[in-house]
Amino acid sequence: MALSAKKLTWAFSLLALAAAGIAAWQAYQIQGIHAFNQAIATGKSPSTRQDSYEAKFAVAYWQARNGRYQEATQLFGQLQDKGNNAQKSAVQYNTGNIFFLRGLEINGRDMTVRDETEYLLTQARTAYEQSLRLDYHFWDARHNLDRVLSMLPSTPTPGSGESDSPGLIMGNIPVGLP
Repeated sequence: MALSAKKLTWAFSLLALAAAGIAAWQAYQIQGIHAFNQAIATGKSPSTRQDSYEAKFAVAYWQARNGRYQEATQLFGQLQDKGNNAQKSAVQYNTGNIFFLRGLEINGRDMTVRDETEYLLTQARTAYEQSLRLDYHFWDARHNLDRVLSMLPSTPTPGSGESDSPGLIMGNIPVGLP
């Protein structure tokens, strides 16, 4: 069966039209991706795909980088059970970073914040450990976990277990008196 020149021209014209339509659709998608990335880079919520995993993650990351830890922690909390293991690991890692940064901000101001600092660093340790359970090869989480572990006290906090310094357990009783 021989194809005539007219049929071949129509076939190639339809093929060219389909290719042009696909190219136009891809250009539209690329423009949408560019607008999405631009909104995220400036810390705004994107106008498209607002409920996507990537949009929530990017907004939470931006908020954490700008010191809005509570909002970032809430957004990361919404993402903890979504995505694949690498994404879940990244969420845990960033949550750990938030606790770690908050702990570093208040560390050493005075003795009254010691318990809060220890709590925040313990939360960071837990988040980093969960991140490593999901992705054992996540070296940044390993590094930060090592840093947090070096900052946490090796002995339990007085009042929460056995300790050689029972000052917080005993309250106002002077040392050496019954």
